[in-house]
Amino acid sequence: MNQKSEKYWVQHLELTPHPEGGFFKSVSQPAEMYRVEGNYERPLYTSIYFLLNQESPSHFHRLKSDEVWYFHAGDPLTVHMLYPDGHYDQVKLGDTLENDETLQFTVPKGVIFGSSVEEKGIYSLVSCMVSPGFDYEDFELFTQAELLEDYPQHEQVIKKLAFETLPD
Repeated sequence: MNQKSEKYWVQHLELTPHPEGGFFKSVSQPAEMYRVEGNYERPLYTSIYFLLNQESPSHFHRLKSDEVWYFHAGDPLTVHMLYPDGHYDQVKLGDTLENDETLQFTVPKGVIFGSSVEEKGIYSLVSCMVSPGFDYEDFELFTQAELLEDYPQHEQVIKKLAFETLPD
């Protein structure tokens, strides 16, 4: 198998560090705008390349829009979700369908989620499409303490994917 290296993707796709973890590049945003709750305008959708590795997962965050994840290359990625009713779920993105991996998955708006590369893996390259389009005003990062207050039963995954203190 001719799997490209993490460095290859970062260099050729011109990826830069993302505040929630990993590396990204915005690749698509239409000129058409959409009015959202609160009378704000957002692009109809936005799309990014997103590369995660074991050292730099996607930390727990929440969006006000649905986010569709598309698997491209590398190793399986697990999307971890904390729902408002308190339950936890996970979905594996990857290309080994017989291992219950899927090529794409939609995280519903309002769900707190993060993603991690499987323990055996090195990196995962995905795309993420948000509709209505992503805006940092609609993005919320969480600390371990904040999440443990509401989801104490999910301590293990929270300590793995939530920041102790938020980055600057």
